[in-house]
Amino acid sequence: MSRLRGRLLLATGNAHKLREVVEILAPFAIEVLPPSAIGYRPDVVEDGDTFEANAIKKAVAGLAATGLPTLADDSGIEARALGWAPGVISARYAGEPCDDAANNRKLCAELTGKADRYVQYRCVIALARSDAAPLTWSGTFPGEHTPQPRGVGGFGYDPYVLVPELGQTVAELSSEAKHARSHRGQALRAFVAWLTAQPA
Repeated sequence: MSRLRGRLLLATGNAHKLREVVEILAPFAIEVLPPSAIGYRPDVVEDGDTFEANAIKKAVAGLAATGLPTLADDSGIEARALGWAPGVISARYAGEPCDDAANNRKLCAELTGKADRYVQYRCVIALARSDAAPLTWSGTFPGEHTPQPRGVGGFGYDPYVLVPELGQTVAELSSEAKHARSHRGQALRAFVAWLTAQPA
């Protein structure tokens, strides 16, 4: 792998995302540092219109504050019947402070009576380095919204997103099964493929 192999800051204050990224990258000998390990507080205002813009903003801020190569994630859920809302405001769909239960109640209400139940998760991973422009990788994870939550795994909207071919919600999947299919897993594997192709 390239000189990036080793220590990467993950610029997120979301413990669930941190755990997933660490689990996904564990087989690739990439040490992911949480902000708390170096005293960094990732308090970036996510005001971009796209996942790409927000992910890049967070990665660049982490690099500027710490000098470390920085990965950042921006992700959310998109409902086709709602014109792909809530999208970039998924985490604060029902307003501030962020509340998963309130966000899910709002999405359920907005989709009530809609025949089209298609939803998808979208994730963009950004990498900021001191010697190059930021890079991004993305992934999408399709499913169907169900008004009745099932499962206790995952986080956010996972209990309400059914994977039709499995007959399970994302919250019912094992971590391994979720990572193999998820938007975040796709984006991170694309990042790893890029990283392994770099000169030592």
